[in-house]
Amino acid sequence: MPAVPRARLVATAVHLPPRYRTVSETRERIAASGGAYVPPPGLIEDLTGVRGVHVREPGTQASDLAVAAARKALDAAGAAVGEVDLLLFAATCQDLAEPATAHVVAAELGVRCPVFDVKNACNSVLNAMETAAALIAAGRYRTVLITCGETTTDVARWRVPDHEALIRAMPGYTVSDAGAALLLTAGPAGAGDPGVLSMAFGADSSAWDACTVEAGGSRNFRPVDDEPTYIRLNGDLLRNAALDSVPWVLERAGPEIEAAREAAFVAFHQITTQQFHETIDKLGLPADRCLPTIAEHGNCAAASLPLQLVRAMETSRVEPGDTVALLGMASGFSFGLALIRL
Repeated sequence: MPAVPRARLVATAVHLPPRYRTVSETRERIAASGGAYVPPPGLIEDLTGVRGVHVREPGTQASDLAVAAARKALDAAGAAVGEVDLLLFAATCQDLAEPATAHVVAAELGVRCPVFDVKNACNSVLNAMETAAALIAAGRYRTVLITCGETTTDVARWRVPDHEALIRAMPGYTVSDAGAALLLTAGPAGAGDPGVLSMAFGADSSAWDACTVEAGGSRNFRPVDDEPTYIRLNGDLLRNAALDSVPWVLERAGPEIEAAREAAFVAFHQITTQQFHETIDKLGLPADRCLPTIAEHGNCAAASLPLQLVRAMETSRVEPGDTVALLGMASGFSFGLALIRL
């Protein structure tokens, strides 16, 4: 009986637009919008810990950011586009309602293979990795390119009527535009071989309305005003609703959480500096093996985990043979964890 192949992560890349908007510039734009409320200086940074975000140039699409990162990943792996036999696009954002943005990315790259989108808010890339690993293990595909393009700065609300509206729109001031890509290929699955070792996923979908962008779906396909196009926090910014589910998370992913605590590096989705420290504390993660990126780079949505992994590689926090943990928490609420040996 032939051995089951293991999905090996051979390249990870990110693309951050060169434009950078500081939180002070964000406040200035809110003030210039003519809305009734302007936040006091320092309020947004005090509440979130974010100093600034990356903003794409006008006309740049989610697919453009994904393509830029994909080219970096292919170059890093020394792989040709003809070697890719499945392409996935995984992000909170998209170019169009139809077709799948993966088609746009594939066309720009010159990739001719099956493609489809994977969408689960900020866990999209992690779920795409789950999909890719399963399909590689099943022998359906050998080389899978996961791409991500986030244009989340579009959901910021600039005209703010009052303080409560600002708080509910707060996530929109801390999200960044970004591209990411991961290249996975089939490899041996021996005890010491690299690759995706294990994964765990779960969801508490009763919390689906905690954070929403309503426009574009059947609920608000043609909104009559801009309100549905903004991201809206329907809970309390100062209370991390996702971490309320920590006991359930620990029960659902107990063995993987224990392994994550032993990993050489742990990347997890970050939305504020407070949430960064709370996650470490409540999940018992090793603080010295986690990397805070939220203050400098903002919330890069589904590109957050690839960004942290790339930064860890660039700063020699990890090296080949190390095991890393990628932990996702996303609106919905969903949880995911991947353990990968580099």
